[in-house]
Amino acid sequence: TRYCANNCPYKVRRFNWFQYDDLNIPAFPDFAKVNYAQDDLGRMVLNPDVVVRSRGVMEKCSMCVQSIQAGKLKAKIAGRPVEENDIDAACSSICPAECITFGDLNDTNHRVNKMKDDDRSYLLMEEIGAQPNVYYQTLVRNIDKET
Repeated sequence: TRYCANNCPYKVRRFNWFQYDDLNIPAFPDFAKVNYAQDDLGRMVLNPDVVVRSRGVMEKCSMCVQSIQAGKLKAKIAGRPVEENDIDAACSSICPAECITFGDLNDTNHRVNKMKDDDRSYLLMEEIGAQPNVYYQTLVRNIDKET
């Protein structure tokens, strides 16, 4: 019904309009022009670890759950607990300025837990009772500028 997209306070939910996995759509022969997953070359850019869901599903960021599971499996095979460098989200791994940091808020030794306790940290829409797990930091401003 797409009511969750309308009522999401963060406006991050998106409706999946395309049937990505259906290769034979006779009613839409030019569908490959808008959906590049319809030909062999286009399917090569899709991540095989990410589930392609069918048309009519509401989508949002999954915080790279496939990367989290792969990191847990790597640590389990090595016979050790999960370390800070084992898991990383796609957005934080490609950010050259490290503006996006991914990590475990429950681990007291993790870098993101220390960043969460910084005076600059805040949560979006905390005043309306939302309890997100994404923290933001305010911009550092020079308050001692000369007048």
